[in-house]
Amino acid sequence: MSDSDDDVPQLSASTLAALQEFYAETNGLAKHVTPEEKFSVGAVEEDWRMSQFWYSDETASRLAEEVLQAAGEGGRIACLSAPSVYQKLKQLDANAPATLLEFDRRFSIYGDEFVFYDYSNPLCLPENVAPQSFDIVIADPPYLSQECLSKVALTVKFLTKGKVLLCTGAIMQEDTEKLLGLKMCTFLPKHTHNLANEFRCYVNYQSGLDS
Repeated sequence: MSDSDDDVPQLSASTLAALQEFYAETNGLAKHVTPEEKFSVGAVEEDWRMSQFWYSDETASRLAEEVLQAAGEGGRIACLSAPSVYQKLKQLDANAPATLLEFDRRFSIYGDEFVFYDYSNPLCLPENVAPQSFDIVIADPPYLSQECLSKVALTVKFLTKGKVLLCTGAIMQEDTEKLLGLKMCTFLPKHTHNLANEFRCYVNYQSGLDS
């Protein structure tokens, strides 16, 4: 992924210490879950070594509701490096046509709705992922760098019919506008573990995240 730790969203010192202890004990493996728990946020444990930081339940719900509304009835949704949003929207609507594009192959538990995605090869996608085939793309780039965002932007533009919801650091505001023409929302996303970086949401359509 990235060679620079500066690009990774930063945890507070106490949270980092707790996570390091946790991964020393569990090796970061996905826990065993029942079919009923399959789509619960945290069914796959976050791995900070892959710059994974799951949203709080409240934030995941708000974002999932937003993309469902923005996509419209039967609209297709692409969750790009945003597994906790994918999990929450499947809780809200099990039949929602959603695809999770994600680097972590543990999420292959979601079968045909999982697509392996490596941002360093932004257009390396399977043939069944057609261009401009999603009514909305929600993306959460793994690193806070222009290099990462510029490559993720290529994928977003390939996938979306138009609507984009991007979640990334406040420090990326200028780049999100330049690369994707997005504007910052008033809604403040939160994570299950406190991050030192301020995160924001950005969109290119009239969004409920400004109310």
